[in-house]
Amino acid sequence: MNNAAKRLSRARALESLVRDIAREAILPRYLKTARNRKHDGSLFTEADLESQRRFTEALPDLAPGPVLGEEMTGEEQARLWSEGKRGLWCIDPIDGTTNFANGIPFFAVSIAYFMEHKPIFGVVYNPVTDESFYAAAGAGAYLNGTELPLREPATVLRDAVAGVDFKRVSHHLGDELAVRPPYYSQRNFGSSALEWCFVAAGRLDVYIHGGQMLWDYAAGHLILAEAGGVAAALDGGDLLAGPAVKRGVVAAASPGLFTDWRAWLQNHA
Repeated sequence: MNNAAKRLSRARALESLVRDIAREAILPRYLKTARNRKHDGSLFTEADLESQRRFTEALPDLAPGPVLGEEMTGEEQARLWSEGKRGLWCIDPIDGTTNFANGIPFFAVSIAYFMEHKPIFGVVYNPVTDESFYAAAGAGAYLNGTELPLREPATVLRDAVAGVDFKRVSHHLGDELAVRPPYYSQRNFGSSALEWCFVAAGRLDVYIHGGQMLWDYAAGHLILAEAGGVAAALDGGDLLAGPAVKRGVVAAASPGLFTDWRAWLQNHA
């Protein structure tokens, strides 16, 4: 078995673990758990904490390395990133906590395994729809076993469906996107991890978000790349520079769309 096949085998083992923990620790609390606020004002629930605990215990048995999670302090995250060059798990136990807490069935577990600070396999799983997106470096990207993308993306930007988070882009760029959009239509679903996967699947053609953390896109970035898409930091920086920086992201389902989309954004920033 070559390295790509080994990574894909690990991705499938991870997918099985994610399904089990999501069904045991997350779904039973859906519509039944209270929301709480962290110091930065963002939401968390008992399900976030319990699922992160379960993953932190189980993941090192699949592959060696510390577990870096959203529900940790910035100091802990920075230390684990530094220590985890030879193997590191990056997890978001529930991406889309507001959706989860409000009963909106659009949230996901997002987990990626890193070597040398690069994702080599990962899973994004929505337990309500039972859609599991996964990928391994050099081995492709899949949705419930079907290779991605599911459909060919738009060939020109004016025909594209865009994923846009207006509240996190600049007021000027938001105004330009709202008044003079270069695309056909736009959507925003409230779960960054799933939105990355929707670009990979061809459900969205292009994507922009003004502020994501590493765990928001650690798995989705790999899934998109293995499906033939392209992504970058909005400011041109390195998306994989570390866990403690909120970054704007831009992505597209094909290289040609990415070139046109990024050029439009740069001209209207």
